[in-house]
Amino acid sequence: MPKKVINPKTAPTPIGPYNQAVTIDNLVYTAGQIAIDPKSGQLVGGDVSTQARQVLTNLKNLLEGAGSSLEKVVKTTVFLKDLNDFNAMNTVYAEFFKGDQAPARSTVQVARLPKDALIEIDAVAFLSD
Repeated sequence: MPKKVINPKTAPTPIGPYNQAVTIDNLVYTAGQIAIDPKSGQLVGGDVSTQARQVLTNLKNLLEGAGSSLEKVVKTTVFLKDLNDFNAMNTVYAEFFKGDQAPARSTVQVARLPKDALIEIDAVAFLSD
């Protein structure tokens, strides 16, 4: 099965030479999402909770544009500018990923993120049948 590029209008336009998501076989791989408002193209929120909510909304829209959903996510990677923001991020994350349906996850602190964002999340999900 050939690779298919996914760039839905409901997710932010890439800020570099990459695609928002790529599907192959029955999987979708997303690019890392930061808290960019898809309409304005601007970074939103000055705190990690606000940014996490926008990031996860962007991820939801991107996955749906690819024919998947948050419920079909099997793995995420969370990049935090400050690991002290873990609890605040985790609270918002739990609003989007519930209980035993939550995917596997890695969370790491990084030195810097694009546009000086506080959080970035990427995902791997399976596609709808």
